[in-house]
Amino acid sequence: LIKINGEIIKMVPDLYTAWHAGKSSWKNYRSLNQKSIGIEITNPGHEHGYKKFTQKQIYSLLKLSRFLIKKYKISPKNILGHSDIAVLRKKDPGEKFPWEYLSKNKIGIWHTLSKQELTDNRQLKISKIEENVFFNNLFKIGYSKEYPKDKDKNKYLRELTKTFQRRFRQELIDGKIDQECLIISKNLIKSYN
Repeated sequence: LIKINGEIIKMVPDLYTAWHAGKSSWKNYRSLNQKSIGIEITNPGHEHGYKKFTQKQIYSLLKLSRFLIKKYKISPKNILGHSDIAVLRKKDPGEKFPWEYLSKNKIGIWHTLSKQELTDNRQLKISKIEENVFFNNLFKIGYSKEYPKDKDKNKYLRELTKTFQRRFRQELIDGKIDQECLIISKNLIKSYN
């Protein structure tokens, strides 16, 4: 746990199973509690006045992540958010989380597209074929194809799109797939495969 002031508290020893992820999936893995180390960062969350993370929290996160990455030989592509692995249940760490900054420090993955490429493609419509390419790219990256049978597939795909946007297109989270989302997904495939 990383507190507001940056203090790090070890809640569960690394080699024990914690229950931070709950029902979750990534690539071919299920129940990621048993295959991951969770880092919780104090924040009220989306339902209670979601806030920007403090500089002290991010500094501590860098320090802790570097330690864990070195100790367990973790690939940057295996640094995930709770929302990545539990699309319908989790929104954290959310759109205020500095994924781009962390990737520059070899913690997680970010795309290599320029701001100009992104804004030039924002809100440009895509075809049904391109929409399928987008979702197939997300599944190749690791997002789950499976959705609960008691849930609507279209609702799941919309939430999956928002999850993707919270991580990789933080300026606009609308659940709509546009050319910007498509080119980001294509660019990310290079890093994840």
